[in-house]
Amino acid sequence: MIIKSSELETVCGITSKLPAYQETEIAFAGRSNVGKSTLINGLLNRKNLARTSSQPGKTQTINFYRINDEFYFVDLPGYGYAKVSMEERAKWGPMIEGYLIKRSNLKAIFLLIDIRRKPNADDLQMLHFCQESDCETVIILTKVDKVKRSQVQKLRKEILSGLHLSADTRVFSYSAVTKQGRDEILDFVEALK
Repeated sequence: MIIKSSELETVCGITSKLPAYQETEIAFAGRSNVGKSTLINGLLNRKNLARTSSQPGKTQTINFYRINDEFYFVDLPGYGYAKVSMEERAKWGPMIEGYLIKRSNLKAIFLLIDIRRKPNADDLQMLHFCQESDCETVIILTKVDKVKRSQVQKLRKEILSGLHLSADTRVFSYSAVTKQGRDEILDFVEALK
């Protein structure tokens, strides 16, 4: 797939009404600092369209990126960041769950997991939200350049086991440094449109 155009079109906060788009949407979910914005920028071949930060918890809204005037990438708020108040985090849950369950044009959810981290209770809860939607949940293992190549299959197996998923679950490995996995992910997106 060739990305010809991409722009941030809509930002929705806790009290915002979600836009009534008809085009295909693909959501990106994951823990704070897992690399959602970095992955979106990498897929789109852009440096700063999705705002990245070394400080976790930066994305606190649902951000809709219009791609090729055909479909949307949807960046969901990261979860599990301790410095965000409990009150604020409590509001995100219903907002994210409401988005995932009510969007009829949502075709896939990319659940990002840092390959160096074992899945925790927050990851399992997000996976549960994803599985309640009517679309495919795809695991994307991020930061694969930070582990030895010989470790990738072992860590992949441990993460799938920790999430209670079968070995035939669709999983992509992604590196923001080498762009490993970019073409495979975009091929998958192309098939969804």
